[in-house]
Amino acid sequence: METFFSIQGEGFHSGKSAYFIRIGGCDVGCHWCDVKESWDHGKHQIVGVDDIVSKISGTNLVIITGGEPLMWDMTVLTKKIKKNKMVVHLETSGAYNLSGKWDWICLSPKKQKLPKKEIYEIANELKIIIYNKHDLEFALEESKKVSDKCKLFLQPEWDRFEKNKSLIFDFIKKNPNWNLSLQLHKFMGID
Repeated sequence: METFFSIQGEGFHSGKSAYFIRIGGCDVGCHWCDVKESWDHGKHQIVGVDDIVSKISGTNLVIITGGEPLMWDMTVLTKKIKKNKMVVHLETSGAYNLSGKWDWICLSPKKQKLPKKEIYEIANELKIIIYNKHDLEFALEESKKVSDKCKLFLQPEWDRFEKNKSLIFDFIKKNPNWNLSLQLHKFMGID
């Protein structure tokens, strides 16, 4: 769908410069998704892997996000990026089989289409979007499925930040193994 150089605004690696590759196509259908234009992969130009890789610049951290990247086989893309000594991160709902070679996997499960078991086992980071109080229960359920080494994050849904911030703060105080993820790029008004 698009590529751009920015900062990672969410999760464990917040604040790091990163080159983003946003893959078109997603059928998970989160009502609060902030990139709904990524859902229909047919609306985006097909770009060759070599062309994508040749444009990576500014950093050695590449984040592949979506849409849902794992709808597609990521093997060739990640292999070519890593050949250039880049660090490759994945942002995924985990609803599809894992493909590609990854240095970091951020798993953001969705209730309507749960992740594959294999992805829970290897996720480095679990990020749950908090839209309402029921998402906190979901977060606790999902955290039981990941390894003890997996970093746990709650991220307020952007449009409901003010409404949910106290709920999230109280939860983290009671559950200190969880961390807060904010969409720094949105607070700063950048891509």
